[in-house]
Amino acid sequence: MNLVADIGNTNIKIGVFENDKLVDSTRLATSNRKTADEYWLMLKDMFKGRGISSEQIDGAIMSSVNPNLNYTIEHMIRYNFGVTPMVVGAGIKTGLKIKYDNPKEVGSDRIVGAVAAYRTYGGPVITIDCGTATTFNVVNEKGEFLGGCISFGLKTAADSLSSAAARLPNIELNVPPEIVNRNTISNMQAGIIYGFVGLVEKIVNKIKSEIGQAKVVATGGLSEIIIKHTDVIDAFDKTLTLRGLNIIYNMNKQTGDKK
Repeated sequence: MNLVADIGNTNIKIGVFENDKLVDSTRLATSNRKTADEYWLMLKDMFKGRGISSEQIDGAIMSSVNPNLNYTIEHMIRYNFGVTPMVVGAGIKTGLKIKYDNPKEVGSDRIVGAVAAYRTYGGPVITIDCGTATTFNVVNEKGEFLGGCISFGLKTAADSLSSAAARLPNIELNVPPEIVNRNTISNMQAGIIYGFVGLVEKIVNKIKSEIGQAKVVATGGLSEIIIKHTDVIDAFDKTLTLRGLNIIYNMNKQTGDKK
């Protein structure tokens, strides 16, 4: 079994693969204050409850956009599973040609999602990952990662609005049925969510005007809020990043096997 870990700014997504099949996954809240032992206790409980033994893990891979947690998670994996995890970064094989001005600047999560999207849907393909930030990523028919663009996240926008304006409250990200509303909370929900839908549609259509028609695949939990309100997204794929990590692991697995 392979353990894959995607370390984000808000959550750490963990998955376990057996023969390229995702057999289980979970999310842990990201915190720079937690120790390796604290993360292991949370993961251990999940493994125990779902019938997975740590001895079954014979390889691991991780990607991260939160460098402060890299050592903590790497140490947790190495100490408790007896494997040294691969880390997605410069020098690792991905199967894509990275056409970025400086490939080292690209977030590993963007590459991982692009790898899975290209392998699953072919190219050209546009991935939209809705998390703390929203990334739009493009892979052409030749398997070249062309870059894309980065915008604010849906929850980030909501939190920023309520913190910057003293009289505006924190809100749940629920979608009101109408754009014209008669209370402050619904006004904020409508403006943020429908405004975000408009942003997604504008960026996707602009990308297509530059590269031609492409499959559009959304991932990330916040994508589920907007997919019902736009027709520019062709597929929602919640395990895209985890599958991308597993694909990259298999390309490079001689460096991550249990000794």
